[in-house]
Amino acid sequence: MKKDTNKKQNKLNTPNRLTLLRIALAPVFLAVLVSNIPHSSLFAFLIFVAASVTDFIDGKLARSTNQITALGKLLDPLADKMLITAALLGFMLGGECHIFTAFVILLREYTVTGVRMIALTDGIVIPANIWGKIKTASQMISVALIIALNEWLYLGKTLPFDLKVFSNVLLALTAVAAVVSGIIYIVEAAKRINFLENK
Repeated sequence: MKKDTNKKQNKLNTPNRLTLLRIALAPVFLAVLVSNIPHSSLFAFLIFVAASVTDFIDGKLARSTNQITALGKLLDPLADKMLITAALLGFMLGGECHIFTAFVILLREYTVTGVRMIALTDGIVIPANIWGKIKTASQMISVALIIALNEWLYLGKTLPFDLKVFSNVLLALTAVAAVVSGIIYIVEAAKRINFLENK
């Protein structure tokens, strides 16, 4: 009986399945975003929004049903990073994201992930701060807006500004938010972790 219970616990729960779906959607999103198919921006927008919705649902579901797992803690931020990375790569190809902006955003993500892993080796869990949530929300909204505006132009409409300039400025602002949230996270981590201590 105990053996059956362990098997049941080892199965993927619904929040983790949603996270895996978001991971699977990331390369599909990128492929559609950079393709030349008619209304590629519209399809990319729908895929991105669907993936973003799973991000909201899986976290809320995991907390409300007490299904938070170690796998979920690992995969959830990974899925977010994959989705945003896919968008940045696609925008770089179209000249809508400067390579330095992408570098800053990705450097922040790698650094915070490294700090989080160090904390976990000491059994310390450092939750995302409000700045981290603002960073994620600003990135998601910015990406969706840029893709939507691309579809608007594809339909033959006009904009009162140059989309590439607007996109680069908008993503640069999200990079600033990313850096600020990363610095705050590291400062908070330094209060609980001795980075120079011999292990």
